[in-house]
Amino acid sequence: MDKALKPCVAEAVATFAFCFVGAASIINNVGLLGIAIAHGCMMAVLISALGHISGGHNNPAVTFGVWVGGKISGQMAALYIVSQLIGAVVAGFMLRLVFSEATWQVVNLGTPGLSPGVSVRTGILVETLLTFFLVLVVYGTAIDDRGTWKAIAGFGLAAGYWANHLVYWVGPLLGGGLAGLFYGHFLIKR
Repeated sequence: MDKALKPCVAEAVATFAFCFVGAASIINNVGLLGIAIAHGCMMAVLISALGHISGGHNNPAVTFGVWVGGKISGQMAALYIVSQLIGAVVAGFMLRLVFSEATWQVVNLGTPGLSPGVSVRTGILVETLLTFFLVLVVYGTAIDDRGTWKAIAGFGLAAGYWANHLVYWVGPLLGGGLAGLFYGHFLIKR
């Protein structure tokens, strides 16, 4: 179990930091570009800092895709996902402590939601496609030994807001799983 402790702690801490900074950028209404930069830079820094310990998944969909591709055991994948969820939930509660309810409630503590006119089916499709490419990048840079991991490094659950929440589980898991099957069983050199 000691072998699993450090990677799981790394996943929890990284997911906490990513969720905290990303959601804080939404709560502070820094604009779409600012939100994208906050998320992207935070993920790059976290992967650079902790990726060598755990692989830098920082996302259950990435872990799921890595498991589907046969690059992590089911037990370790489950431990990673639990660690990631703990990190995300703690970040949500910390955000509730840092920001007033009136401030964070407007944006549901930064929890993703569908824009008006976007159906659940469309949301799942978009999440599937985007997560497919995310996990494809993880495989190509961090998992495949031929990738450029060392060269490029890494460059809301506490809100009580659950509207269309299935979109952000089904779509990413589908995309992660498809990328895992595609890269893990087709593109990886055997």
